[in-house]
Amino acid sequence: MSATAPSPRRDTRGIVDPAELLARVRFRRHTPAPELRPYLEHYWLIDWKLAEPYETRVVPHPSVNIVFQRYGPLDAPPDAAESSAEVAGIGLGLFTQKLTGRGRVCGIQFRPGGFRPFAPAWPVSAWTGRRTPLADVFTAGPGQDAGTAAVIAHPGRPDDPGPLPAVLSPDGEHARVAALDAFLLAHGPAPDRAAELAMELVDLIRTDRGLRRVSRLAAASGLSARSLQRLFAGHVGVGPKWVILRYRIHEALERAESTGTAGAPDWPRLAAELGYSDQAHLVRDFTTTIGVPPTAYARTVSVP
Repeated sequence: MSATAPSPRRDTRGIVDPAELLARVRFRRHTPAPELRPYLEHYWLIDWKLAEPYETRVVPHPSVNIVFQRYGPLDAPPDAAESSAEVAGIGLGLFTQKLTGRGRVCGIQFRPGGFRPFAPAWPVSAWTGRRTPLADVFTAGPGQDAGTAAVIAHPGRPDDPGPLPAVLSPDGEHARVAALDAFLLAHGPAPDRAAELAMELVDLIRTDRGLRRVSRLAAASGLSARSLQRLFAGHVGVGPKWVILRYRIHEALERAESTGTAGAPDWPRLAAELGYSDQAHLVRDFTTTIGVPPTAYARTVSVP
């Protein structure tokens, strides 16, 4: 695979009311090391110091994330703050997180299909809808013995606290990025042609708005429908139909957020562009995912 990759994307797709989020927290994206770029979307860093609680809401991408997080002052003793590292499988519904006081999160967003080369023991669907401690994901599985798994989960000495301090402690962003690079490069990626194919097919779904049916994706890939489903279960974590629908909702969410600057979207036209049979189906999917109809969301979203 080519090691070249564009800079981290600058859109806010998937973030509910992104203007409000960006007004409350420091949110940045960074490019990983060249060897990792074919498999990752980007690193994402969030720091906050809030006078009052704030709840973030995100419509998850079809991506696995590794999340290092600390809630509480960075210079506080361990019993005064909470730190953890976990693998966040693809979220099937709206993700919400309440932020209070001070804290920091450093995340790794993998390309859809890009996580399996770093954790080849299990299909990616094993983590879908789950948030699992990092060490549990890298425990012994098919083809691994317990000793190998221990090294992967906690490289270094047996009493090594793992990558948490190296990732979360530095004030400098470049040091945090370097720690994330070092963590991933310590155990991957393993060559995986199926992962490459899965990433290519998800990119096709994301970029070709005319691709609205799984049958067309199967034809484009040269795979049977059953083989396509197996590929996505093993390397993406959800089925191709789910990926198509999720990118539709991201597009609708972004259009709804444009209301403040460009006027209300033409919902019937957008429904047709996204492959819905009618506006009612778009409204139903949007409401199920976000919790409110698109017109109601458009009225309440913050304007940058």
